[in-house]
Amino acid sequence: MGRLAAGLATATVLSVTASGCVTVHGEREVVPGATKAEAAKALEDFTLAYNKADEAYDPALDADRVTGSLGAINQAGLTARRKNSPDGNAAHRPLELSDASFTIPRKAGWPRWFLADTDSNRDQDGGKLDTRWLLAFVRTGPKTPWKAAYLAVVAPSEVPKFRADADGFAQPLPSADTDEALATPPADLSATYTAYLQDGTPDVFAPGATTSGWRDARKNSRKAGFSFQYVDQPLASGTFAPLGLTTEDGGALVFFSSRHFERQTAAKGLRPTVTADVQALLTGEVKSTLTKERVSSQLVYIPERGAGGQDGKVRVLNRLPGLVAAKGS
Repeated sequence: MGRLAAGLATATVLSVTASGCVTVHGEREVVPGATKAEAAKALEDFTLAYNKADEAYDPALDADRVTGSLGAINQAGLTARRKNSPDGNAAHRPLELSDASFTIPRKAGWPRWFLADTDSNRDQDGGKLDTRWLLAFVRTGPKTPWKAAYLAVVAPSEVPKFRADADGFAQPLPSADTDEALATPPADLSATYTAYLQDGTPDVFAPGATTSGWRDARKNSRKAGFSFQYVDQPLASGTFAPLGLTTEDGGALVFFSSRHFERQTAAKGLRPTVTADVQALLTGEVKSTLTKERVSSQLVYIPERGAGGQDGKVRVLNRLPGLVAAKGS
């Protein structure tokens, strides 16, 4: 994965046995990230753990099946809901993921990963609006479990065809090679997105609710007696490293993470509103200031450099944010 997974990659392991032989554990060999059977089992294990955790509102029940931005959002959300509903989720409806197909890249070393494209029983408008759930699963070593690191919900038409080799395995994004071929470097997406949200540069994102629309909404935040401040930070190392695949048309589909802070300050005599979910994750006492911290994952399509369509800009296909902490002062 080059720069795209530098934060997750582990060193190549060479060990000298008692007989003096050198054993190579496969870290340098380019191999498929998983078998189809392993991918199907990982999806099954995730769904089972997710449902148990959601029914009990117990983050411990799926902590070993989630990681990265999805893990941060999932664990914080369950923690908050458990505090507010200690008896569990009375409205629990089991998540069902079906019609799964798996896109498995071939790569060297760890981490290894794959993409699951599934149907769910969570379609909106009573099933009239069909969606696909795309889950990126990561495994950081031969003895570690597969964990879901990213989730995006998109229309079926937004799932591109991926470039594959002669054996049907996908091509993960390397670093320098693809950086030059694409409209913007995939490895820098988190820094590029958070910089754009602050001042509109670099102007590489297509207009939309999660780009120009979100920036405008924040600039126009108005509430009598209150002021708002926003800070956006890149989140791209370790388990939050971006993951991407090249597409048949020369572009790329990439997951990446980011961190966002919203600070609300009240005038004298006023106090920011604290909802039950915020209260559950709150540290400190809200007197005049409330700061909310959110982690967000994005799924974007990056066109080939010089390609047409929305001026060749990056399209955000889905954004999944979640409150992970709050602080009062």
